[in-house]
Amino acid sequence: MPEAPSTTTIASTTPIDGAARRHRDKPWIFRTYAGHSTAAESNRLYRGNLAKGQTGLSIAFDLPTQTGYDPDHELARGEVGKVGVSVAHLGDMRTLLDGIPLSTMNTSMTINATAPWLLALYVAVADEQGAPRDALTGTTQNDIVKEYLSRGTYIFPPEPSLRLTRDTILFGREQMPKWNPMNVCSYHLQEAGATPVQEVAFALATACAVLDRVKAVGVPEADFAQMVGRISFFVNAGMRFVTEICKLRAFAELWDETVRDRYGVADEKHRRFRYGVQVNSLGLTEQQPENNVHRILIEMLAVTLSKKARARAVQLPAWNEAMGLPRPWDQQWSLRMQQILAFETDLLEYEDVFDGSTVIEREVGAIKEAARAELDAIEAMGGAVACVESGYMKRALVESNAARVSEIEEGERVVVGVNRYVEGEPSPLVTGDRAILTVSEDVEQGAIAALKEWRAARDEAAAMAALDALEAAARSDTNVMEPSIACAKAGVTTGEWGERLRAVFGQYRAPTGVTLETKVTPREREVRLLVTELSEKLGRTPTIVVGKPGLDGHSNGAEQIALRARDVGMEVAYDGIRQTPAEIVSRAAETKAHVIGLSILSGSHVPLVREVMARLRLEGLDHVPVVVGGIISNEDALVLSNMGVSKVYTPKNYEIDRIMGEIVGVIDRSLDRPPAPETPPAPGTTKRDRRAARGSY
Repeated sequence: MPEAPSTTTIASTTPIDGAARRHRDKPWIFRTYAGHSTAAESNRLYRGNLAKGQTGLSIAFDLPTQTGYDPDHELARGEVGKVGVSVAHLGDMRTLLDGIPLSTMNTSMTINATAPWLLALYVAVADEQGAPRDALTGTTQNDIVKEYLSRGTYIFPPEPSLRLTRDTILFGREQMPKWNPMNVCSYHLQEAGATPVQEVAFALATACAVLDRVKAVGVPEADFAQMVGRISFFVNAGMRFVTEICKLRAFAELWDETVRDRYGVADEKHRRFRYGVQVNSLGLTEQQPENNVHRILIEMLAVTLSKKARARAVQLPAWNEAMGLPRPWDQQWSLRMQQILAFETDLLEYEDVFDGSTVIEREVGAIKEAARAELDAIEAMGGAVACVESGYMKRALVESNAARVSEIEEGERVVVGVNRYVEGEPSPLVTGDRAILTVSEDVEQGAIAALKEWRAARDEAAAMAALDALEAAARSDTNVMEPSIACAKAGVTTGEWGERLRAVFGQYRAPTGVTLETKVTPREREVRLLVTELSEKLGRTPTIVVGKPGLDGHSNGAEQIALRARDVGMEVAYDGIRQTPAEIVSRAAETKAHVIGLSILSGSHVPLVREVMARLRLEGLDHVPVVVGGIISNEDALVLSNMGVSKVYTPKNYEIDRIMGEIVGVIDRSLDRPPAPETPPAPGTTKRDRRAARGSY
């Protein structure tokens, strides 16, 4: 991201309401968050967007890349290229950035647990291009704390993860002084249900946790101040327009205060609150999706109108992202919003238009006061890491999200086209075979084949030696960045880098936050009666296994279903994110589950559900009904129904109590379908033979 916006003098030739123009600020960086399927396809998309006037890259990586797995790993099944681009090695990164001069491009990479690795691949390509490392500009998100709370793409426990973040910051100071090595990310906190106060306080607590560890290394004071100046933020803006403006002004003032008082940074330019933004995706609706255009525009105004709290880079979601991947045209529509605001209006010709507003000052003060109180509470509990490990932060977000969902269900929070003004004309924008972009399942097979070719062509001894050096650095507390760059150049793969560090640091499973009590709604009381009747019929409490197969870490939906199922009287087995189909089926057998609920938002629902259904047949559990929730097209919903899925839920199904009532009905109807009799295997039949006979892989 750039430094503070510059002011450009414009000739006073065009009068505006009788006055001549005096100046125009430089606009923010225009970005579009993009990446899908293969590196070649994503490169084509990037070059097309840059040609349309986009001024910076924002790379979306697929879930295997984000969580340190190669495309041929069991957990990568169905996930390759689905929510971003697959980057398994240096060859993929070369292809991804082909024809894009890194010495002049500002690149944002949404990557966290594997941030050192993707940054190493980026540096390796820059070295090949001859781009000086000290000229590289851009950002690695690299905020692992919010991954434990929201997106779920963490790998290692908090302490070693923060050590890796520290390593990238120290490396940046020495070799990439224009790069933002960390983007403290409150965006996903809001997506997970955070209130404005929680969003500000949790993000600032995260920044302090990282800076405390950097400072403990003993960096000289002047160098430390410069490193603080390279810490940027990535925020969210929702529909509460005035509140969002006040939140961002409060954010800027509290960051300045924290850096000055806690760390003694005297230079004002190192205390600036520099942030990029993607406006709220949680509020995009599947119903009347054309309304999302207006939502995106209003949310963009919240992060651009106030000069003192204006974003340095903006990327906007596309209007149809509640239904699937946006097409290039959809992304162009969002890009044009930014360009029209920046170049056709007079916004950039004025000072902050909110200065002197008593309403703004009052609300900013209230947010700051509440955020300071929350920060004090976090500090008293031992800081951000301690609050992750204890589950405090996660429980707070789940509770806030439950309150938000309840407000929508009860109509206390109006969502046009969802719980009010639901009657409307059919949208011509969503008709036709190519209304949304889908990723072919062939992409995964192609990635696996290409990976095999890459491994076969590399110098295996050099790759293993580089991995040994990486492991030695990790065990000795040596900075991992240079060994990671050496691994990249030796042909090491993403999965090999991740596996070697797993061997050193271990793998972590964060608390789910599904432990709190929520308020009882009138509809919930009705469902409780249904559950009581079903319990009498079953002779025990009905049990639901809530499963998150694959690598999708967006757990909001699964958490809210688990909470409400427990509140209406069901037994709930929910073990968090990143489960294999085998683990989910095993859990169903262990708990004698009456229904399995699968939550998959990454677009990999068809192959993952197919495998779950096959394993249920294999284990003689095909009498247990399955319901599925996710961003699922009508065509895919039909595919899932043909597989035997009892119910399919998408974002339009927002009434959780109604869903609970329907799940009770699914269980009740399944009682008429007895378990399939177990047929003894023929003599000499192996387990593999039995699998083949049952039609499973």
